[in-house]
Amino acid sequence: MKKHYDVVIIGSGLGGLVSAIILAKEGYSVCVLEKNNQFGGNLQTFVRDKTIFDTGIHYIGGLSEGQNLYRYFKYIGIMDSLNLKKMDEDGYDIISFEDVDMEFPHAQGYENFTNQLIKFFPDEREAINKYCEAIINTCDTFPLYNLSAEGRYDNDILSVNAKDFIASLTDNKMLQAVFAGSNFLYAGSGEKSPFYVHALTVNTYMQSSWRCINGGSQITKQLIKQLKNYGGVVFKYKDVNQLVVEDNSITTAKMKDGTSVAGKYFISNIDPKITLKLAGENHFRKAFVNRISSLEGSISAFSLYVVFKPKTFKYLNKNYYHCKNSSEVWDAQNYNEENWPKAFMASMNASKKDDGWAEGMTFITYMKYSDLQPWKDTFNTVADVNDRGESYEDFKTRKTNRFLEEIEKKFPGIKDCIKSVHTSTPLSYRDYIGGYNGNMYGYEKDCENPMKTFIPSKTKLDNLYLTGQSINMHGVLGVTIGAVVTCSEILGKDYLINKINQEV
Repeated sequence: MKKHYDVVIIGSGLGGLVSAIILAKEGYSVCVLEKNNQFGGNLQTFVRDKTIFDTGIHYIGGLSEGQNLYRYFKYIGIMDSLNLKKMDEDGYDIISFEDVDMEFPHAQGYENFTNQLIKFFPDEREAINKYCEAIINTCDTFPLYNLSAEGRYDNDILSVNAKDFIASLTDNKMLQAVFAGSNFLYAGSGEKSPFYVHALTVNTYMQSSWRCINGGSQITKQLIKQLKNYGGVVFKYKDVNQLVVEDNSITTAKMKDGTSVAGKYFISNIDPKITLKLAGENHFRKAFVNRISSLEGSISAFSLYVVFKPKTFKYLNKNYYHCKNSSEVWDAQNYNEENWPKAFMASMNASKKDDGWAEGMTFITYMKYSDLQPWKDTFNTVADVNDRGESYEDFKTRKTNRFLEEIEKKFPGIKDCIKSVHTSTPLSYRDYIGGYNGNMYGYEKDCENPMKTFIPSKTKLDNLYLTGQSINMHGVLGVTIGAVVTCSEILGKDYLINKINQEV
């Protein structure tokens, strides 16, 4: 490791790596520091029983030629190297409810989305059309979502409540539930979730939906390959524990292993709360520190990673969003010990084998960080191995058995196909991904106070910038756009967007 770089990036998640490539392409010397064993943040994969599982990227949208994420990925040089499988065009997501013995598809392409749903709601064509138009119109007001430097979103859009807006489109309660059925993608809350978050999230999948064959870590590998092509470097086991500030600028990042690196610019791809502590909260305005400190992370998750016995469970080229009660599609986060889990998502990796059989399947449901209170002071990763204790294992076993009961109701006979089951809890997400209290999607957006969670990429310190899922939007597209926003603070927005559009 050199002693000085033009740009030092803390954290190797998607936002950090995309920022690194953009700046390295412009001739900056770039160094990325990762504290863990594996690069990539939410792009990480792991193997259990010779089966690959994704940590956070279960499918990606907007990757057909000319679509927004395709163009961003084309610019950073990874699009042509990705190994992808397109999901079922007539139902990439299936919405189902225990109280209704039916499955409702979310199809790719707006015309197809409408045509598939009209089969179930023949009298609701107008409502379905209005829903699609609202999503398109909302997305059109966010310039960078459409690779444009021109225009500015209307602040009023930020205050529109998703649940209320969807309810205004139709009196049909079931159709309302179907529209909202995949709100697990942004931890939907009936009281808080803005409609723009719903629109920006689901639109990309409605354009086109894809799975990464053998997992999303291939994105990380291609990003690092491109970074190295431009002279950038990445280091793991580099846990930054102090950012030294002199004359309102960061001069040096110091690490737990005693090493340090200096830089002209510093970009933090880790949680903003941690970033402020590393640099010293006294270097920021008190009002800003208080606002960041008061932010609530979105809820976390409990996940089951199921390995199947060979050739026992068919591969499903779609995801399932299943809720016990169609009237509680906005209320699945509010559970108790007796009614947990209220809802879950089910997904599986696409395999190179492509023989029609599934190797494994992932099931994710909500779990509050507070449920893990007895073990919150434990820490465990590959880089820093610790045992959380027997009581933690008992907790996971109890929750696993309860979750499997609900899964069996939705997929009868699935238990007989299982070879092994593996788990992750909010503590796993906290320790491996680095999110505050293990949150899934950064800080919770609130339509009642929309500007509270808009964190600027440029900080009060002259050379410190922020990126990642806690800045702007979560998800592959949201974080990629966030990295462009961060880099445009250094390069200039018009210059960067024009260059991206010229190259793709």
